[in-house]
Amino acid sequence: MTTLLYSHSVCVQHDAGASHPERPERLGAVMTALSGDEFQELLRRDAPKAPVSDIERVHTAAHVQHILSIVPDTGHVQIDPDTAMSPGSGEAALRAAGAVIAAVDAVLGGEAANAFCAVRPPGHHAEPDRAMGFCLFNNVAIGAEHALLATSVGRVAVVDFDVHHGNGTQAAFFDKQNLFYASSHQSPCYPGTGQESETGRYDNIVNVELTPGSGSDTFRSAYSDQIIPALRRWKPDFLLISAGFDGHALDPLAQLNLDEDDFAWVTGELLKVANEYCGGKVVSVLEGGYELSALAASTAAHVKELMNN
Repeated sequence: MTTLLYSHSVCVQHDAGASHPERPERLGAVMTALSGDEFQELLRRDAPKAPVSDIERVHTAAHVQHILSIVPDTGHVQIDPDTAMSPGSGEAALRAAGAVIAAVDAVLGGEAANAFCAVRPPGHHAEPDRAMGFCLFNNVAIGAEHALLATSVGRVAVVDFDVHHGNGTQAAFFDKQNLFYASSHQSPCYPGTGQESETGRYDNIVNVELTPGSGSDTFRSAYSDQIIPALRRWKPDFLLISAGFDGHALDPLAQLNLDEDDFAWVTGELLKVANEYCGGKVVSVLEGGYELSALAASTAAHVKELMNN
């Protein structure tokens, strides 16, 4: 069995404005990196649009309606100082969420061992009733809720190695007994959430704060000593990954000083847990990563691990 790659050309049409770090070229860099001979065995599929009913398992109907109703015909609509929409943003957001839903179905259906969703806008900052932090809908949380519809899935885990805390995913999972969220993230850093004391109603939240400049050893210890043991205790039936590569040393938005070998390593460690508890069923979703060469190299390293599992 191989790895699925979900993406869509309309995801490039989401434009948050001139000089915005979450720019269309990010997806171009990712897809170019995944176009080489070593990635020819990827099964490539266009992302469908997510049904609104699936998005509303995570987001309020008012939030979904608001986002889809303010898509501009021209120019930009500014949601907050960091988050904006262009004429292509509505469909891009629907296809970003739809990619994860389709990937979950395909992996659960045995069509592939795992999948990577190369989509934008990213999602892990989007809260149930609020778009923020470059994010409109929370793609990975929508995928997690969708996975729970399968009779074979009782517990879903999301692990997030983006350099920023996924406040939106945590908010969506905080009171959910069958959903687990673990995050390693730089602190202090945007959005200012993710303290280790934030553990969820059912001890289903694990946050590991990393100081600026932490580097590889500290990052790997966070997983070996805290996140991986907690994930094993959870015993997930399905695993999703919020794959943000902005912890890379070249990235301009944070200072964790990681490299692509760290992202390959953490991917391999997460796959070991998935193989142990959920038959290797993994869907990974692109989040951050804003220096194009680092994003390309890190994504390639991540997807290689998925393909080699």
